Amino acid sequence: MVSIGYFLSSEEHGPRELVRQARWAEQAGFDRLWISDHYHPWNREQGNSPFVWSVIGALSEVTSLPITTAVTCPTVRIHPAVVAQAAATAAVQCQGGFTLGVGTGEALNEHIFGDPWPSAPERLEMLEEAVEVMRALWTGDEVSHRGEHYTVENARLYTVPSSPVPVYVSAFGPKAAEVAGRIGDGLCSTMPDPSLLEKFRAAGGAGKPTQGGFKVCHAPSAEAAVKTAHRLWANEQLPGELAQVLPTPRHFEQASTLVTEDMMASALPVGPDPGPYLDRVREFADAGYDEVYVSQIGPDQEQFFSFWAESVAPELDGAATAPGGVR
Repeated sequence: MVSIGYFLSSEEHGPRELVRQARWAEQAGFDRLWISDHYHPWNREQGNSPFVWSVIGALSEVTSLPITTAVTCPTVRIHPAVVAQAAATAAVQCQGGFTLGVGTGEALNEHIFGDPWPSAPERLEMLEEAVEVMRALWTGDEVSHRGEHYTVENARLYTVPSSPVPVYVSAFGPKAAEVAGRIGDGLCSTMPDPSLLEKFRAAGGAGKPTQGGFKVCHAPSAEAAVKTAHRLWANEQLPGELAQVLPTPRHFEQASTLVTEDMMASALPVGPDPGPYLDRVREFADAGYDEVYVSQIGPDQEQFFSFWAESVAPELDGAATAPGGVR
């Protein structure tokens, strides 16, 4: 059975709006929440980037839905010892319903102190050590660590949850999927690729939860939806490693001039027809994901939740008993 969650976009919405969306998501029948963790938006049109840990604290007071960061980079901009404290506090606030999604990050967010941007293999090494440091701190014991990338001296967390914080690792390629299977408690991705999940499971991820997510744009017409999606999220269609190496929203805007409205129309569910939304959820379900997260692009959030509850969720519920069904 696939569980359906809502993806809160910190790049596009301010903190109070994200809290409102979480309420609407729970009322619309979504089972859980993703929330992005950024210092910058991808482009200036998106226009936001609140501090995710403050928002999670507010979310814990207004919703009972489990929350996962999608994803936090605990390696460059913020030391893993500090992320460990933030995640432990969030887990206590959410009464255990918090998962730390982690990844190797993007220069867009992580280069702000002028540090060199490491290569992808080095960032994976840093992520492994960061997870080791965080798990040691979540025991509540005093930790001293001197590793290849991080030093911790006489650090102890005094506010810790009763169970260690689950760590899900983001993966978009086979090397990251192997690391996710080896060190993670689960996997998160935005690619409905069965081979990615196979790599994860073969590396130690068998039986561990998997999360996948995608963007949509509901609007009265497909044409209007495509224009909104293209204006706000053309960066979604940039190829290769550009999303990891471009340093500023301005650079993403420049690169995104290569993305056309037709490319956006073919890449994500848009408009008033529930069919494409159902098809995309089923694509992730068929790939083998346990949890699927949906993110509405644009300002029409309340209308989207009504559309989902009235037109999409009943169809998903009707398929829930089928093999590979969703709920």
